[in-house]
Amino acid sequence: MADYFTAIQIPQQRSYNSIPFPSVLSPNPTITIATAVPVSVSHLTETIKTQKPFLDSLLHKTGAVIFRGFDVKTAKDFNDVVEAFGYEELPYVGGAAPRTNVVGRVFTANESPPDQKIPFHHEMAQMPEFPSKLFFYCEVEPGSGGETPIVLSHVVYERMKERYPNFVEKLEEHGLIYTRVLGEDDDPSSPIGRGWKSTFLTNDKSVAKERAAKLGMKLEWLEDGGVKSIMGPIPAIKYEKSRQRKIWFNSMVAAYTGWKDARNDPVKAVTFGDGEPLPADIIYDCLRILEEECVAVPWQKGDVLLIDNLAVLHSRRPFNPPRRVLASLCK
Repeated sequence: MADYFTAIQIPQQRSYNSIPFPSVLSPNPTITIATAVPVSVSHLTETIKTQKPFLDSLLHKTGAVIFRGFDVKTAKDFNDVVEAFGYEELPYVGGAAPRTNVVGRVFTANESPPDQKIPFHHEMAQMPEFPSKLFFYCEVEPGSGGETPIVLSHVVYERMKERYPNFVEKLEEHGLIYTRVLGEDDDPSSPIGRGWKSTFLTNDKSVAKERAAKLGMKLEWLEDGGVKSIMGPIPAIKYEKSRQRKIWFNSMVAAYTGWKDARNDPVKAVTFGDGEPLPADIIYDCLRILEEECVAVPWQKGDVLLIDNLAVLHSRRPFNPPRRVLASLCK
């Protein structure tokens, strides 16, 4: 392991094939004490640049890495950490969650009300273009709750395939269709309340239609100024070439259990690619599997969580304020 980092154990970690999930890195105390090397953000970012192959390898091996105990105090510090990795930024076009740009390539995470749970999903799995990596950063620790549970996607696929082979076979054959009604402007009371203007980064309906078409999305304009978006059929199961395994790459459970607000009925939000409704009992059993397999690490101020979006699903638990978690998406 690179000398600057040391792997630590935390109670919430799980082990898959003797590999800890997630990996947790802290400053190496023997190095920092012996050499008086600070754990400053500038030193962290320089170390990330020099140890990038090691960190990329670790992320590929584990799927998620938490950086804990480093002096990441502000959104700007977090932006510097993200920039140090050198990943290309992915513009947030087409996603459902309301977000606010904070600084640079850093945004708020989903701004839905604190009493609402955000179900498990791969980020933007309902879109043809999605981030390969996600960063999260805890600027303000939650009063209580507010964890960002994570779960290995291939484990979910394997359990679902074993329990519901016919269902999974149909998913692989037909994929999924996602349907969502967007208001004109953002609705901060909804976990999927991003309006069409911010979704497509325009006030012009013709431009929105053009940008939606590039994503493979069909728009149907409504009399109240809103729009119904229809995406799919798109695959619900992917083959992850670099790890040579199938992954549960979809937003099925999130849409079916969580895409609910004044405009949307979650049961109608996602169907099989042939238009047939999904079986509720299997969806909720999948949710139970996700909860059984997940790891929920309580946030500490300054934590940075790096997720491989092709390996790991994530969610958010309800919380008592305050809580401020920021995010950044990478191609």
